[in-house]
Amino acid sequence: MQYFIWGAWLISIGRYWFEHMHWSATQFGAIFSTMGIASVFMPALMGIIVDRLVPAQKMYGVLHILAALVLLYIPQIDNPGLFFWIMLLNMVFYMPTISLSITVAYNALKNENMDVVKEYPPIRIWGTIGFIAALWVVNLTHNGASANQFYIAAVVSFLLGVYAFSLPNCPPLGKNEKGKSFVDALGLNAFRLFKSKRFAVFFIFSMLLGAALQLTNAYGDTYISDFAKVAAYKNSFAVRYSEIIMSISQISETLFILAIPFFLKKFGIKYVMIMSMVAWVLRFGLFGFGNPEDGLWMIILSCIIYGMAFDFFNISGSLFIETQTDAKIRGSAQGLFMMMVNGFGALVGSFVSGVLIDKYFTVAGVKDWKGIWIMFALYALVLTIVFPLIFKNKHTRNSIESFHH
Repeated sequence: MQYFIWGAWLISIGRYWFEHMHWSATQFGAIFSTMGIASVFMPALMGIIVDRLVPAQKMYGVLHILAALVLLYIPQIDNPGLFFWIMLLNMVFYMPTISLSITVAYNALKNENMDVVKEYPPIRIWGTIGFIAALWVVNLTHNGASANQFYIAAVVSFLLGVYAFSLPNCPPLGKNEKGKSFVDALGLNAFRLFKSKRFAVFFIFSMLLGAALQLTNAYGDTYISDFAKVAAYKNSFAVRYSEIIMSISQISETLFILAIPFFLKKFGIKYVMIMSMVAWVLRFGLFGFGNPEDGLWMIILSCIIYGMAFDFFNISGSLFIETQTDAKIRGSAQGLFMMMVNGFGALVGSFVSGVLIDKYFTVAGVKDWKGIWIMFALYALVLTIVFPLIFKNKHTRNSIESFHH
């Protein structure tokens, strides 16, 4: 349900914007930045609140009910300026629920003395299945360009909000410490992780990879739909069912999630992140050379590789934080990770890519997609080369085994 809500509109909102409302591309870039703006402060702020004051599952429920009310209002909006502010409000409520869902899940597993690294990925798979289900529901009911996508998301968000109150209790752990400094009282101690070179490098690269992730979300569906302007591709399956083609990315995610425990235990976080970066290079490069007919295999292969690109850095990153930080700051640390990836990363990604695409890759309103994807691929390649040179993390098999004891 957590990811169904997001999937119901995230990939298709571009079609609603351009085909239904006929608003401009520049303003559309701003809509994607709302995720980034909300993620800069909300997950960290909510992490502090659940570490200190309120049980995490209750906060989680309240946020989903508030988000549902905002989603119901979105279809009434008739100007892009107001749309931006209401979407920002929706993201303010929704974005922190992602890291809260992780906190609640890890807490429930630990209470049952289960191994988080082994047991969490198969549970997280259902999030991706929810995202795929939403894409298919919206595509097959032909709501990709209609306001109904927001109503569908709102209903599920409300139901999840109510259901959250029945989840296992996840009490604040950092509540009763004596003699706390001001920094501790605010829960800002997660920022101390930046003092450790290992964590500082990890968070900075998380931000740079977060930028890559936004590029795919914002431009993937539009890129495939744009082939409709070419007579030879207009009636191809990929163009007519672009959301379904894009959902291969999420189907692939489910398979790679299951591989994470094996790869993390065998290779450690450093090599798993390098694999993710190489996968981003291939993801973008294949998009650059693919097309909906004889090059369809490249688009499909790119979608399959996306699973590795996304999971090996996103899910592994959250497990790295869960297992390498002190229990009292875990909620704040997960919030900080979200802030770097979906906050600063998304902001940098949507802003810089928008400017570069407008300036260098758009001629008379037509986008040079090949150039765009190759530029993104080169960006990922630079990260792949630099990261192993500066990220030092000693990996021993027991460093993972000892996590849940």
